[in-house]
This record gives sequence, C-alpha cells and structure tokens, in this order.
Amino acid sequence: MPDTSSVSVVLLHALSPLHAGTGQGIGVIDLPIAREKATGLPFLPGSSFKGTLRDWCETQKDKPACEKVFGPPTDRADEHAGAAQFADLRLLLLPVRSFRGTFAWVTSPYLLRRFAREAREAGLPALPTVIPEPADAAPTAQADAAEALVTATSTLGLQQGNATYVYLEDLDLAFKDDTQATLWASWLGQQLFPNGGDHAAWQTMLQERFCLVHDNIMSFLLETALEITARVRLEDSSKTVAQGGLWYEEALPAETVLTGLVLASPISASGATTQDVEGVLLAASRSTHQFGGKATVGRGLCRFTVARKGKA
Repeated sequence: MPDTSSVSVVLLHALSPLHAGTGQGIGVIDLPIAREKATGLPFLPGSSFKGTLRDWCETQKDKPACEKVFGPPTDRADEHAGAAQFADLRLLLLPVRSFRGTFAWVTSPYLLRRFAREAREAGLPALPTVIPEPADAAPTAQADAAEALVTATSTLGLQQGNATYVYLEDLDLAFKDDTQATLWASWLGQQLFPNGGDHAAWQTMLQERFCLVHDNIMSFLLETALEITARVRLEDSSKTVAQGGLWYEEALPAETVLTGLVLASPISASGATTQDVEGVLLAASRSTHQFGGKATVGRGLCRFTVARKGKA
C-alpha cells in the first residue's frame, strides 16, 4: 500500500520553567512569553520545537537522514521539503499553587476541547467523550459559586464546616468529585507517563492533582499564576546594579504540559516516509531537551511523549 500522511500528538512536560518569549514586552514585564492573540493562551512555537529536534537529530543520525525529516539547509531549500510539519504546542495543563496537595494541574473545558479535536484527528483510542462544564463565578464573587471538578482520589480538597473547597492561589472553589474528570485524568496520565517504573507514581500524582475549572477562571489564572522572575546584571567593579540591568521575565512554571500535532508526509524527491518521521520522534522522546530561551540559566528543560494511534 502507498505511504500516506500520518498525524501524531505530542505531549510536552516542562521539567524547569519554560520561557518561549516574544522578544520584548511593552508592559511591566520586560520579557513576556508568547501567547495567542485571540485567546491569550501560552504556546511554544512549532519552529522552536522543530529546531531543537533537528539539532538533536544531527548529533545522533547521519545528515541525509535528518534532511529527509527536517528538510535541507536554506541554501538548498529548493531540493525538497522536509517530511515533518510541526504545529505550535499549546497549553493543556497549568500547575497552580494549591493550599492542599502542593499544586494542582489545572485545565478548562476549552483546553480539553482543543486537545480532543487534535486527538481525534490523530485517531487516539479510548478518548473520553464527555467534557464536563464546571460552574462559573468571577474571582471576586462568593467562593462557593465557582466549582473545581476533581477526581475521586483528589488530594486538593480542604473541608471548612460542612463544605469542601479547593484553594488555588487566591481563589476559593467548591470541591466537586466528577466521574468525567476522573476519566480524563486517568487517560491523560497514561499518555503523558506511559512507561513503567516511576511513571506509575506520576500517573497517580496526576489523578490526585487534576482540576477542571471554568474557562473564565482559567483566563484569570493565566494572568496571575505564571512565574515572574526579577533578573539583575551587576557591574563587575562595584557589584552594584548596572544601568538598565534590572528586568522581569515571564515563564511557564515547571510541570506545565503543552500539546501539539506533528504531521508526517511522504516526500518522493527525498525518499522520506512517514516512518522516518515517527522514528525520529520516538527516538528523541527518550531524551531530555531544551526549548525556548534562557538556556544558560536552566530554563526550558523538557521531556515529551508521542501519543499515537493504537497506544492506550
């Protein structure tokens, strides 16, 4: 049978704060992260993901094999296209400080719908079919008006009188055990931590910390719960702050999970197949990689998994 295009879903897990920046900000934050204009959602550009994997590939494989997947260098770009096409990786789970359980992996119905659309495109099996809708309230409204949907084994709840709440940053949300939230947490845990050993413990941790909030609450957290770091450059002689040597950087916190698509297409001019792309992705997923800026101060260390059709 002829080789046809295939779609893979990548799940990227930040092991250190991730700064995929826009260059320079115009507000209080000097170096903000990249966000979608319409939704305000953080993302890692597909070009950044591709560039890092290409650098890795060139240290592991011969040059022709890498060029099949990623394309030839610019001066020979007219020879053939690369077999892999990389979409932006967009937010799926945001770690947010929690009064119980240390932190919660927070998502929203909109984030899950976007992910589900891509997962169906890739033909991922056993995907939960229902995305529950937690009740909404403005951050300044009564605490018990907004819900946090959690799993049956959640560690996020704190009982106050006759009610139980989830405390995320400065938000008080009504604790609600939800069957569909449990299904989503279990499915995502299997895809994000698919191997044995300590991955089983991480699957359990995700189920205990999974939290689904309303889209409006998620928007509020994206403005208030990201990591802001003050950076200082000192004068060598006086050890005082240099002129213009104080700035603020924004980053996605460690434990953030992003997701995106990689499309593989056969290229007759180079002889590339979809298996070439899938092979590079799977091999690269066994290593830790650095994405985004500020590499010399430990930003952007990540691992990723490839969730493909037939993988439960």
